[in-house]
Amino acid sequence: MPTINIGITRSRSNRWIFGVCGGVAEKYNFNPLAVRIGTIILALVIPGISLFPVIIAYVALGLLLPDDDSMYDVR
Repeated sequence: MPTINIGITRSRSNRWIFGVCGGVAEKYNFNPLAVRIGTIILALVIPGISLFPVIIAYVALGLLLPDDDSMYDVR
């Protein structure tokens, strides 16, 4: 399956569903729970953005972002 490389990986340690929010939190050194809450607020509160497009974007990123294999990288 093709993946995209934007410097964000799906987290294996901060994973609830796909690990997308955990990966964003690890990349930018945020609290993973804060990223998850921000995503929910973005989807539910901000006018013009609904839950459906956020879910579609999350699933798309979950399928396209590579897994974080650094914790399993044995040298």
